[in-house]
Amino acid sequence: MSALEIFRQRLDECPLVAIIRGVTPDEVEAVGDVLYAAGIRIIEVPLNSPDPFASIGRLAKRLGARALIGAGTVLQPEQVEQVRDVGGQLIVSPNTYVAVIEATVAAGMVSSPGFFTPSEAFEALRAGAHALKLFPAEAATPAVVKGQRAVLPKDVPLIVVGGVTPANMKPYLDAGADGFGLGSGLYAPGRSLDEVASAARAYVEGVRRQ
Repeated sequence: MSALEIFRQRLDECPLVAIIRGVTPDEVEAVGDVLYAAGIRIIEVPLNSPDPFASIGRLAKRLGARALIGAGTVLQPEQVEQVRDVGGQLIVSPNTYVAVIEATVAAGMVSSPGFFTPSEAFEALRAGAHALKLFPAEAATPAVVKGQRAVLPKDVPLIVVGGVTPANMKPYLDAGADGFGLGSGLYAPGRSLDEVASAARAYVEGVRRQ
């Protein structure tokens, strides 16, 4: 099964992407375990976390057969190979840098770049992006999602990231969003495993109620 097929399967299982920015290699497996237990099946470690490649590698070894593991905040094409070499299959960026997208596609990995305008979205799709991350969603209402969804290809997953809570997902889903990226509302450095587990369960229950 290709990385893209796995991505779509995991997104179907649970339309949430855990963004565990700031996680350390020593804690990443325990954090991954509680996220998986709550029902989350896609996890990204942003590259501005401490020793991110070690964390991605540990997560990939522990959960890679059951969840999709990747990197976030990928800004340079050479980082794509580093993620692949430790077992990551997903590359998420905050922007639509074509070189990163093309490197991801060439590596057989899933590309999910961040965009905010239709122009950026179509530029990313021309470069081969597999999914689109609307970021920052704090500045994009569900009406914006509805307008963009009207012109974007229906088969391209649209992931809303930024300011997502269990209570505000339904309007975005109704407008055409396919899933959500969860950052500090889910995990932040210093948060206990119990707190992360409780937040993860609330998000999963919230999206399943919609």
